[in-house]
Amino acid sequence: MNVEKRVTELVEEKIADRDDLFLVDIKMAPGNKLLILIDGDNGVDIKDCVAISRHVGFHLEEENAIETAYNLEVSSPGIDTPLKSTRQYQKNVGRLLSVKKTDGSQLEGNLLSVEPEGINIEQQIKVKGKKAELKEVFVPFGEITETKVLISFK
Repeated sequence: MNVEKRVTELVEEKIADRDDLFLVDIKMAPGNKLLILIDGDNGVDIKDCVAISRHVGFHLEEENAIETAYNLEVSSPGIDTPLKSTRQYQKNVGRLLSVKKTDGSQLEGNLLSVEPEGINIEQQIKVKGKKAELKEVFVPFGEITETKVLISFK
């Protein structure tokens, strides 16, 4: 059985009664490190990470799903982790984003809204000798290679 598929099933089983939590990613990293990233509409509590870790770890051991020793880590995505799901985009409406596109260009702007096909960003366009103008830009998901939330310390 595919380990990542089984871990996905186990995580979804554990959070089935929690509409506020969702799975972001599962990776088997170098050094046999199984990394599970979860997020929540209102953040993720350490208790949630512990509960998921125990549930997944117990079942993987019972099923002997991973034959070699491994480390299991359950956490929320860090600030430097790119957005992956529509739900993560929705959670970050109103925040400043950096978007890398498939053509190599990069946009920065406030996330205005999330549509089924892409995102709307408000960009500041600087015009020489004039006050910066705000321009709304639609970016289809198919043209996005990476999106990160930018933190401002102003």
